[in-house]
Amino acid sequence: MISPWDRCYTSSCCLCCHVRTGTIILGIWYMLINAVVLLILLSALNDPVQYHYHLTSPELGTDLDVMDDANMCIAAAISLLMILICGMATYGAYKQHAAWIIPFFCYQIFDFALNTLVAISVVVYPNTIQDYLQQLPGTFPYKEDLMSTNNMCLVLAVLLFIGCILAFKAYLIACVWNCYRYVSARSTTEVLVYVTTNDTTVLLPPYEEAVAIPPKDPPPQYVSA
Repeated sequence: MISPWDRCYTSSCCLCCHVRTGTIILGIWYMLINAVVLLILLSALNDPVQYHYHLTSPELGTDLDVMDDANMCIAAAISLLMILICGMATYGAYKQHAAWIIPFFCYQIFDFALNTLVAISVVVYPNTIQDYLQQLPGTFPYKEDLMSTNNMCLVLAVLLFIGCILAFKAYLIACVWNCYRYVSARSTTEVLVYVTTNDTTVLLPPYEEAVAIPPKDPPPQYVSA
């Protein structure tokens, strides 16, 4: 009887490449994105005058900071942690260490769950899209056109967009999971072969001893007087 996990298992992913290759490419891509974000955040911390943005609130008549220094430090720490997790996944897929892939797989599950909650919130509270559009700055392109669009059409468009993102993320999760299973199965096979080889060596006598010991001569026959 084949389990559902074995039915969904495959060693190939997009573009007919191996799941190890796909996981390595995915890990490097995530590392590059988080490295760029980290550089932008560090530049903003070093030069707050140039990178400090504000949103104007007409109701309050004050300026609201989009991101203060504390939040930027937290975002920089998260980006650094993501670089570490993606580096571990890349190293684990390359060196075939299954345990190094687990943190990146857990991050993918967490990210998928967050996007799913966003889709559920859009369905439950459809008016949040209009509220979000009203908070956008006046220079945002096509803001008036989006505000004049029917709310139901906006909800369907957002759900379709989030659905495509969730489908793509689910595919990437399956790729990393198949890579983890492949590396784990390969490591288990190597251990079994090693144990079998050692057992065979212990049970069988050494070849040199078998050749070096000559066979014993039969005892002489007894002759009566």
